[in-house]
Amino acid sequence: MELIIETNNLTKRYGTATVVDKVNLHVPKGKIYGLLGRNGAGKTTAMKMMLKLTFPTDGTVRLFGKDYKDNETAIYSKIGSIIETPGFYGNLTGYENLHILAKLRGQLCKNAVLSALEIVGLHEEKRKVFADYSLGMKQRLGIAAAIMHEPKLLILDEPINGLDPIGISEIRSFLSKLSHDNGTTIFISSHVLSEIEQIADIIGVMHEGHLIEEVDIEELHKRNRKYTQFDLSDGQAAAKILESRYHITDFTVQDNTLKVYDFNHSIGDINRDFALNGLLVTKINASEENLEEYFSKLIGGDGIA
Repeated sequence: MELIIETNNLTKRYGTATVVDKVNLHVPKGKIYGLLGRNGAGKTTAMKMMLKLTFPTDGTVRLFGKDYKDNETAIYSKIGSIIETPGFYGNLTGYENLHILAKLRGQLCKNAVLSALEIVGLHEEKRKVFADYSLGMKQRLGIAAAIMHEPKLLILDEPINGLDPIGISEIRSFLSKLSHDNGTTIFISSHVLSEIEQIADIIGVMHEGHLIEEVDIEELHKRNRKYTQFDLSDGQAAAKILESRYHITDFTVQDNTLKVYDFNHSIGDINRDFALNGLLVTKINASEENLEEYFSKLIGGDGIA
């Protein structure tokens, strides 16, 4: 398996504070790698070290199979990135901003700028100055700048921040197509767990500077437990029936929602007993834990930055 990004014990300390602690990342060629974690988990710092925006205290970074300090021009010409809020000239239009970047990169093809604007849905706003852009439009222009030179690797820090649901869906579709059709490797951080779950091939989870999980999304779905969910009038009363009559203990209760994981009994029998005991069952459905539930259990708390 060819790795486009590989880190070995990557560490960053500021004084006595360790913000990234011996992190070992493995990002295969042509895959979408989703890095999850709360604010302050170390995600952005790890990305900055990959891009030489800050330097490791310890550990190494390999990009395209080479130490990132070797042949920097050749390596970084193949990377597009957004780290934190994209910066552009406020008094220039989106087209003018991208045209300047194209010149700086030695990429003078006019069509590249127009194509990038069209891909992110800004081609009809190309004459609007950046200062008048909404937050979502600024994010779109940042993505356009990152993809304009057709990079082999995209490193994106919260790229859908500020986008409306339609914009999120469009960017998600674009990133999936870019990876699966063009073979572009994408390393993306986000706290929008449902979006990462829909596009990522591999999930990494950072917590307090540590990489505590790195797993293929298909394997993750296999791990996630299946359960039957009851929405009813009294969750605590239903739980007592499960324990006393069926000796079921593997369940959770939250308000009036009951999730039963150990299910060797008839749903119909249990539903009947609920009804005979005066409980109103409004919904029964079979499901499995999603990424947000898994993430929450893995790091504790509500799990969302």
